[in-house]
Amino acid sequence: MTEYTYLTSEELAGLASPEDYVAAVRDGYRQRGEGAPTEPRTKLGNADPPGFLTSYIAILPDSGTMGGYTYSAGFGSQDAHFALPLFDAQSGEPLAMLDGAGMNPYKTGATGAVAVDELARSDATHVGVIGSGTQARGQLRATATVRDLETVAVFSPTPESRKSFADQMDDELDATVQAVDSSGAAVEDADIVITATTASEPVFDGELLEPGTHVTAMGQYHPTKREIDATTVARSTYVPDLRARIDQDAGAYRHALEVGAIDEGHVHAELGDVVAGTAPGRTSKSEITLFDSGGTAIETVAAATMLYKRATEKGYGQSLPATPASEAWD
Repeated sequence: MTEYTYLTSEELAGLASPEDYVAAVRDGYRQRGEGAPTEPRTKLGNADPPGFLTSYIAILPDSGTMGGYTYSAGFGSQDAHFALPLFDAQSGEPLAMLDGAGMNPYKTGATGAVAVDELARSDATHVGVIGSGTQARGQLRATATVRDLETVAVFSPTPESRKSFADQMDDELDATVQAVDSSGAAVEDADIVITATTASEPVFDGELLEPGTHVTAMGQYHPTKREIDATTVARSTYVPDLRARIDQDAGAYRHALEVGAIDEGHVHAELGDVVAGTAPGRTSKSEITLFDSGGTAIETVAAATMLYKRATEKGYGQSLPATPASEAWD
């Protein structure tokens, strides 16, 4: 018999700052670039009631942990539920089960910030955000830890939502955050463009991107949905979080291939390759760079490991028994 720790979202809240998440996720992608194994998401859809079940996994050898993310969305509850198992990478024994809902925008935002730090110009100060939900907030908070932001322009279709976002983030950040009336206004003169939407069609015209812009698109994990257009993909140095996602659910990339905007081989490198230094990041001030963030277990396991260690130090969590197969099958 062994034991593992169950940790609630309430116990995990406040254990780490956006900077802490960025540091943990950066190290996770460094390990990925050095060969850490991972697999893209498996997604099963259900027609009645409508919903889907998703899971993905990774091993981080240097962290000594492995695990993944399993979550459901939709179904009868019309909600989302996240379970995050964490195992010891040496013994294989379970370490913890985390209620993963609360950490989601922080670890996803941290991934975007790692990409910004590797791919955006070092003098980038103006951000355009399209989307005004929790994930957009997470992206902006984390981005503000890797660049000295001066101004932020946010657009979403609902005026009340973009104004609420602007008011909240203007209070939180040193930068001046303002709502704008169109996606084009958000993209105009931006050094960094962040899209965090549920859109099925492109949310801005790629011709509007100025030379030297970096784009992070994080609503990009469905084969027929494309938050960004083929022009943006074609004009950019394209870096996905995981190359194995390209044929599976990178909708914008697949569309750009289908319409002939790009050729096979347009992928520059995985984010982990850039972080580990096995592939270059930005090579010129005029280069347009694009990070396609569909979500992987790399950032999930990296962030969960950090939170588990901090929670353990504070004595948080409920200890639960786990029976190994050698005992259960006697």
